Amino acid sequence: MNVLKPERKLAILSALTEGCSIRSVSRMTGAHIETILKLLLETGQKAQAMLDERMRGIQAEAIECDELWCYIAKKQRHLTDTDRLAHPEYGDTYTFIALDPATKLVPSFFVGKRDVLSTQLFMADLARRIEGPVQLSTDGFGAYVQAIQQQFGFRATHAEIVKLYAAENPGPGRYSPPHCTGVEIHDRWGIPDRSKVCTSYVERLNLTVRMQIRRFTRLTNGFSRKLENLQAAVALFFWNWNFAWCPRTIRCTPAMQAGLTDRIWKLEELLA
Repeated sequence: MNVLKPERKLAILSALTEGCSIRSVSRMTGAHIETILKLLLETGQKAQAMLDERMRGIQAEAIECDELWCYIAKKQRHLTDTDRLAHPEYGDTYTFIALDPATKLVPSFFVGKRDVLSTQLFMADLARRIEGPVQLSTDGFGAYVQAIQQQFGFRATHAEIVKLYAAENPGPGRYSPPHCTGVEIHDRWGIPDRSKVCTSYVERLNLTVRMQIRRFTRLTNGFSRKLENLQAAVALFFWNWNFAWCPRTIRCTPAMQAGLTDRIWKLEELLA
């Protein structure tokens, strides 16, 4: 049986973390598509295990949360009744992301449906990783309120930030959001510090995710056919973001800034 050499595996993973599609990586490296997907799945599972192990005891003054849309196999409006019964994971899928704006660390993320259950699981995971009091900022998704109260209790405060948009005639097609006319902030739990209520940094991270993971690129044919492949791609990205990527604003990795490690990690370490 043919086995990929380490340098070839590294080339594949590097291309995937830079936003290349599976097919383009296959053309560049000569590896079969199924081989690339198998490597992605194995490496993504290792990345997830490492994140689960090391993302503990995090102290943060503020955390921003948001959800990022993509889809599996088909968009929600194209699903048939048979699809919904046979493949409940198909259709619109959201990646919940928690970001510490001070260190740029992503302590927790969750891939699932945009519903109460996924929100509870996401907040339960985040609560296990954050130590001490924290202020949470979210958008207007109502499931956050109960999830934060149940999972964090009185060690968290929660503010909801809702953006208001002008009513515009979108015409035959619109590729950008309407003009933002204002922002409303609502205190949902405790007494949050209004100066720290923000979701702009996590929304900017959403752009990076869409540029660096081909499956999230909108208005194209890039999408996931299986939930496990999407989860692996997301885990690989956030491992790379936390431990190997140096944002220009902090000049080190988010994990170093948060005190979780003292060095920049390399993709080769996931292959060891």
